[in-house]
Amino acid sequence: MDWASTSVRRRFALFSAAVLAYNIPVILWGAYVRISFSGDGCGANWPFCNGQVIPRHMAAPMAIEFTHRAMTSLDTFATLAMVVWAFLSFPKRHAVRRYSVLSLVFLFIEALLGAGLVLFRLVARDQSAGRAWYLSGHLANTLLLLAALAATAWLAYTNSGRLRWTSASRGMLVALAITLVVSITGAIAALGDTLFPASSLASGMQQDFSSATGALLRLRMVHPAIAILGAAYLLWVAVRALKSDHDAGHLRTAARRVIAIVLFQIAVGVVNVALLAPVWMQLVHLFIADVVWILVVLLVLESARAGESIPLRHAIRADSHQTPAQTIPHLQE
Repeated sequence: MDWASTSVRRRFALFSAAVLAYNIPVILWGAYVRISFSGDGCGANWPFCNGQVIPRHMAAPMAIEFTHRAMTSLDTFATLAMVVWAFLSFPKRHAVRRYSVLSLVFLFIEALLGAGLVLFRLVARDQSAGRAWYLSGHLANTLLLLAALAATAWLAYTNSGRLRWTSASRGMLVALAITLVVSITGAIAALGDTLFPASSLASGMQQDFSSATGALLRLRMVHPAIAILGAAYLLWVAVRALKSDHDAGHLRTAARRVIAIVLFQIAVGVVNVALLAPVWMQLVHLFIADVVWILVVLLVLESARAGESIPLRHAIRADSHQTPAQTIPHLQE
């Protein structure tokens, strides 16, 4: 058969969405490992904790780090099950298969990057520039993992085996790139907040602008400016999608969600700075950032399904010479 049955497709979509949702607490707990300086809780050992599969008499740092490793192990089994299910239920070359495999690949890379943090001792109170660069690569892979999982669930749910990636729709991928950059600068800022906590907003600003300030704090002060510019671009993209003449209700719904979550994230970011980035607020800020990323991914996918993107008028003009038969989505088998 060419397509999975409706019931199987819906069950698979729910399962893959659950795997996506489960990755959020895994990511948040990983951030808590960093914030609580527990990254070396299991010593310079991986995948076992201090050489033990299940260590005994765990102190708080070890328990925190071991919990994160256990959560990641469960995530691996769930993602493997998703890939097997995709290959059993969807035909060859189907996009669901492709993105489920990508999810597993990014998850394995994620595990290797996590191992590197431990083995290279880029944890706890390490203040090296290498840690910031490594953390940036780690976060980029994390977001790619979330994107692949979101695409897997979305493709199964919408029954979209084909997407129309016009030259204009590929332009919307800029929104993803900008969101990625904002997220990376946010991760570096969070690391700076953890390693160099400020006693007040004024002292924090003095730290950031001091000539004796290290690289991490100098990068920390860049994040708010980049975040505001990135938010402005995302809002512009979403508003343009709302003004589309194309009859795509799902595209407009995705755009409204992006507008709402971006505005909310701006408010959360302001509160985070005002409260001097307490642990709970950093986790809330990260949670919303992950949701922003997922909703931007869904907006890009909806744009490809509609066959339009930003700028929409250019896409319409580019396709105006085609016949109705030629405008049928033809990519992403």
